[in-house]
Amino acid sequence: MTADISTLERMLDPLSRSFNEDTARALVELKADDRLAEELDLLAAKQSADTITEEERRRYDTFVLAGSFISVLQAKARLYLRQHAGA
Repeated sequence: MTADISTLERMLDPLSRSFNEDTARALVELKADDRLAEELDLLAAKQSADTITEEERRRYDTFVLAGSFISVLQAKARLYLRQHAGA
């Protein structure tokens, strides 16, 4: 997974260069709504218990992929805010 995250970071570099303070703060504060978080928790529990259906597994994998994407963007946004504090 480390190689995948590294590739994702490189792919998102051009996007992160377009950050401003407002977009960076919005990304840092981004989180799933309660219904989505509950669904993710349910799917994660089914995955752990090995009771997940193929359709649920595809949905869970989508959550995981989206989570990785958002996590990298949030890390870049936090870095932007640290580098531009007080600017």
